[in-house]
Amino acid sequence: MKVKHFKTVDELTFSDDYMFGEIMKDPDICAHVIEVLLKIKVEKIEYLERQKIFKESYDSKGVRFDVYVKDSDRVFDIEIQCRTVSDLPKRTRYYQSMIDMDNLLKGETYDSLPESFIIFICKKDPFSLKLPQYTFRNRCIEDKTLFLGDKTTKVFYNAESYGGAEDGELRAFLKFVAENQAEDEFTRALESHIFETIRSETFRREYMEMTLREHDLLYWGKQEGLEEGRTEGASQKAVEAAENLLKLNLLSYEQIAQVQGLPLEKVQEIAEKIQVNQDL
Repeated sequence: MKVKHFKTVDELTFSDDYMFGEIMKDPDICAHVIEVLLKIKVEKIEYLERQKIFKESYDSKGVRFDVYVKDSDRVFDIEIQCRTVSDLPKRTRYYQSMIDMDNLLKGETYDSLPESFIIFICKKDPFSLKLPQYTFRNRCIEDKTLFLGDKTTKVFYNAESYGGAEDGELRAFLKFVAENQAEDEFTRALESHIFETIRSETFRREYMEMTLREHDLLYWGKQEGLEEGRTEGASQKAVEAAENLLKLNLLSYEQIAQVQGLPLEKVQEIAEKIQVNQDL
């Protein structure tokens, strides 16, 4: 049975989720990444929580943010996305609702909501238009000069089209994400920081523990899935055999239930369906 392959510590790059989260723990690096991406000045980074998990209620869908930080009256959710998935737009919609709930305390007014940025750094083009950057804000369809003013921004960066970025810093950063090649001062600093992180015994131990834990969860999850599949397959065969026996009309419902290991009610249900089909 094939189990998901986890990279070794030495194979990790900036675009790997675990390494990305670790490197972005450095407030100076995190602030500079935001400045390169959004072209804004970041005064001071405050970590709300690394890989913050939001859950509105017990039975609601949980959300895990890769990097969740704030600067004065702005909040930033920064995600690294290596795989191409179709649900990114709707995912940002849900992420936004979780950010707003986290920042709007009970009894406060809506005016207290901070400006928010949801940022996806994608290795593959999320919209297939070969743009290095896609920025979305709410704007009036009838008058495109009128913005809603809800202070929410969603930005998707397409690393594989780094060559189309006009800004040199952004182009170098996206190339580093796409190809793991450093070519300016900041990306060389990132490269050096990653190298030092890989050499850290603490990081190596934590990563190994994480991969072992996830490996076990995936393995036993697949084992349970196979067992369920075998059980479902056996149950389906029993139902088919019961149908054939009922059509022969040689055994009672009780005998068929006993032979096939099915509940009597299930055999009666099968018999009723056969009768309905015969009456049609």
